[in-house]
Amino acid sequence: MAAVSATCLRFQPLFSQSNKSAQAAASLKPLSVGWAKNTGFPSLKASRFRVSCAAKPETVDKVIEIVRKQLALTPETELTNESKFAALGADSLDTVEIVMALEEEFDINVEEESSQNITTVREAADMIDKLVQEKSGGGS
Repeated sequence: MAAVSATCLRFQPLFSQSNKSAQAAASLKPLSVGWAKNTGFPSLKASRFRVSCAAKPETVDKVIEIVRKQLALTPETELTNESKFAALGADSLDTVEIVMALEEEFDINVEEESSQNITTVREAADMIDKLVQEKSGGGS
């Protein structure tokens, strides 16, 4: 006798998709983690867990505002959380200036190793939220 049981949970955003922050958050790619237990059904996954991480919408908005100002982009230039600095015309000096402006705006200190890994608005916003949380929670 064999029995199979499964559970699926799906969380949907409660906010309206009308503003740019909501659109940016909605376009995040989920991270899927799954594991299987071989109990005679080799192709059957025992459980699956999906995780999506996102920076606060207000952080994304502020990063977009700073990037737009630092790169002197027109209001018509579309910026999303997936916008790559290089695709917007930023060189390495521009990226350093963006990071410096973010440090000043959010009163954080970005390590050089971390700043070299920032290539998109989302990466910057995620890093900022992490550093702000560490600063307020970690007492550093």
